[in-house]
Amino acid sequence: MIGYLGAKSIEEQVNAYEFSVCTLVSRGEEYALLLESLQAAGFNEQNTEFIYLDNCDKNNFDGYQGINLFLQQATGKYIIICHQDILFNKDNIDDLRARLEELSEKDSTWAVCGNAGAKGPNHIVYHISYPDDLFMSKGNFPQKVHSLDENFIVVKNHTYLNVSADLKGFHLYATDLCLRAELSGFSSYVIAFNLTHKSRGNKDQSFFKLREKMIKKYDHFFRSRWIQTNSTNFYLSGTFLGRLCGNPLSLFFVRMVNGIKKRLKNGH
Repeated sequence: MIGYLGAKSIEEQVNAYEFSVCTLVSRGEEYALLLESLQAAGFNEQNTEFIYLDNCDKNNFDGYQGINLFLQQATGKYIIICHQDILFNKDNIDDLRARLEELSEKDSTWAVCGNAGAKGPNHIVYHISYPDDLFMSKGNFPQKVHSLDENFIVVKNHTYLNVSADLKGFHLYATDLCLRAELSGFSSYVIAFNLTHKSRGNKDQSFFKLREKMIKKYDHFFRSRWIQTNSTNFYLSGTFLGRLCGNPLSLFFVRMVNGIKKRLKNGH
């Protein structure tokens, strides 16, 4: 191979582990129970790296910042981002391998999956257990969705996803991740992997504040607008009328009006 003035050729990345399990930790004892359940389910130091961010004394990392650190630094083929209050005491590592293989056969473009999410308005799907052996399952799995619950998320490494840098807090980062995956050409799914989640979530005031910020962010991003490049221009819109307004004939009139304005301004 010919060298080019010290330039380095990039080789295909090889994963150091099969899984990376990543957790924001605010209660050490609860995290220890999670690790014990993972070991019992077949996740060990040979096939899995265990990564955490320490929020025990104070919130050093919010959810969005923490998730981006996990996604940047995890070396597993599959990155599991999970709450500290879950237990891998139902399905095990072989079950997860089977579900991920099944999902890859169904849709090779998947990037994110979990055990609960939503396909559309009032169409929530889940496969999860709660304390006292309460098992709840609804959906045909694997089920394609547009949002996921945060308790258990699996991200396929090498999709190079991240969550928004302009959102902060501990809610809706899985939804943000799914939106960004779809924007990048990937898909998200709920799979039939059962574990125990000790909580049903907490929609406090911070949840609703973050919800409003997310709506404002994506309303602005998905707005109808002209895009100008150095070589062309085009119109983006999610509606038929918007696309109709942005057709070439409309562009002609826009240019004509702008030309008239410039001439009037210059006194011609």
